[in-house]
Amino acid sequence: MTTDASGPGSRRSIAAQLRVLGVRPGATLLVHAALRSLGFVAGGPHAVVLALRDALGPDGTIVVPTHTPDNSDPAQWRNPPVPAGWWPLIRSEMPGFDPAVTPSRFMGVLAETVRGWPGALRSSHPHVSFAALGPAAEQVVAGHTLADMLGEGSPLARLYDLDADVLLLGVDHSVSTSLHLAEYRCPGSPRERLGAAVRTGDGAREWVWWQDVRLDADDFAALGEDLEATGAVRTAPVGTGTGTGRLMRQRAAVDFAVRWLARNRATEDV
Repeated sequence: MTTDASGPGSRRSIAAQLRVLGVRPGATLLVHAALRSLGFVAGGPHAVVLALRDALGPDGTIVVPTHTPDNSDPAQWRNPPVPAGWWPLIRSEMPGFDPAVTPSRFMGVLAETVRGWPGALRSSHPHVSFAALGPAAEQVVAGHTLADMLGEGSPLARLYDLDADVLLLGVDHSVSTSLHLAEYRCPGSPRERLGAAVRTGDGAREWVWWQDVRLDADDFAALGEDLEATGAVRTAPVGTGTGTGRLMRQRAAVDFAVRWLARNRATEDV
């Protein structure tokens, strides 16, 4: 096993790199992360969350996606699909989403660490919830609507209102959830029927359906490359591995994405 002569990353070194990147004290920061690219960090995800909090200071708020894509209509599952004969049982037996205990899926260990942090709050959407930690947490996660789940009734819109920043840590724009807000702001975006299991007021569960925008991140990497060409994204190494931090104002990214999607995508109106 080889080691980096510069030593491992740490809470202190990661926080210093985040400050160089431009993380603003007191900001509200939406973080998407793949920590493996940061190399070895003493303390692992716990230390990275502490570093983020150090860089943001006591007035800053961390936000992470805590989505649960497995709590969805099994008829739409593709990776892998399941037999049609299973669909009714899955719909009837899927546990209702519980913000306090339902784990996120495929969001990464940093998101799960923030979700379980003392004092963290989580939005109530059964499919695309967010967790937040800090003074603005309740403002970000409250009132997450079932329909238009990443639109104007979502934490993404609250982040836009707060002039939040987005940090892509070891990942690219293909996973930048904020770009979905632009899809909602483009007239004629295709829509589809979605479903999920939710908890009812008496502690039971039920399956619910709603109409929503058909999300499509296939061109987000190309969109992000064009966004970076405008100079709106700051980049710098984070960690001791191959990790790159990308930092941007969410408003700038969303506003650019609205224009970009209007030029590059067809809608149901055309």
